[in-house]
Amino acid sequence: MDNLIFSLNATVPVFLMMVLGMAFKKLGWIDDVFASKMNKFVFLIPLPVLLFEDLATVDFAEVWNMKFVLFCFAATFISIALAAAVSFVWKDRSIQGEFIQASYRSSAALLGIAFIQNIYGNAGMAPLMIIGSVPLYNVMAVVVLSFFQPERKKLDRALWMKTLKGIVTNPIIIGIAAGLVWSGCRLPMPAIMEKTVSSIGAVATPLGLMAMGATFDLKQACGKVKPAVVASVMKLVGFAALFLPTAVWFGFRREELVAILIMLGSATTVSCFVMARNMGHEGVLTSSTVMLTTLFSAFTLTGWLYILRSLALI
Repeated sequence: MDNLIFSLNATVPVFLMMVLGMAFKKLGWIDDVFASKMNKFVFLIPLPVLLFEDLATVDFAEVWNMKFVLFCFAATFISIALAAAVSFVWKDRSIQGEFIQASYRSSAALLGIAFIQNIYGNAGMAPLMIIGSVPLYNVMAVVVLSFFQPERKKLDRALWMKTLKGIVTNPIIIGIAAGLVWSGCRLPMPAIMEKTVSSIGAVATPLGLMAMGATFDLKQACGKVKPAVVASVMKLVGFAALFLPTAVWFGFRREELVAILIMLGSATTVSCFVMARNMGHEGVLTSSTVMLTTLFSAFTLTGWLYILRSLALI
């Protein structure tokens, strides 16, 4: 019951923030132009700062486990490949990039540490899970959204160079790289800087959620119901069902298994929508998947935890 309450406390407010965005749009307090600028601002500043903060403040030397990191990386990579394969089922090729990203990309950095702390009282293996998955999440998101754009372009040298440039200059990639360098060099973070960084990063999620709600079109979303449902089932059930038994076979237990569960089965992250919109995609399928996975993840995560506890694995 406690896990259900925690999951609801973690996911329902997120869903309500999107509903607030929709309500503000309905009341005329947010228009399309303002919502678009909010999306761009979150993409350029708060989201990269949030990722920098997550990584820069972790001492990876104390908790390093190469086997665990490689497993998280491999599971993420295979999940992306499977999502890409399934995406070819849809006749509408303009949604392919959004479908792939929304199917595999979790709220790992945002919810992972909080979820594990609630169960074990510390961050556990969440930082290593972030290292193994989040950089790959974001790099592949840039690649996928660049190659699978609504208006298809020939995969020539110019497009490859443009994609490479997009990866190198992507604010989210820069935020991750800066955080890894900061942590690796063991640089101290003065209190003034820490509070400033924390304050900036804190606005990423609420602003992104409200902007997403304000740009959500229910009529358009109805036309994307089937791919959104498939992406949501893959995100919340499919990948966890595939990789959790493998993780158990590899010997992972307790904090390790919970971190892997969050990586595989948590809701699709809001930054998917922010990146999709800022890289030329419609964003309707992404926002639909985020809303569905956010709404149902409280129940699916609780179900997975119940199964793992029943088997005495956590």
